[in-house]
Amino acid sequence: MMHDVVAASYKGGYKIEVTFDDGNGGVVDFSSYLDRGGVFDRFKDIIFFKNFKINQDLGVLTWQDEIDIAPETLYAEATRTSLPNWMESGKKPTFTRVSASPVKATTRGEKEG
Repeated sequence: MMHDVVAASYKGGYKIEVTFDDGNGGVVDFSSYLDRGGVFDRFKDIIFFKNFKINQDLGVLTWQDEIDIAPETLYAEATRTSLPNWMESGKKPTFTRVSASPVKATTRGEKEG
């Protein structure tokens, strides 16, 4: 189940305290994101990092509507719980093949036969 972020406050350094719609929460340390590169290079500018907000429509933290962190990831980090199984590293999604019986196409007025 995905939980929305309902409150967040800056706690110094690269730490943000988040609260979720189920009442759970905790402090997330974003310092590990500094080495991830790409869009997260923006976090190296502490002024940029401190300028986060909650996107009310998505229930996530965002930075200038350019960067957001999946709520499942935030929840797991804040509450010190595991990620949902489908998000765990190295797991591939599984798909079930559905096979339908062949159907003969007919035109209007034509009888199957």
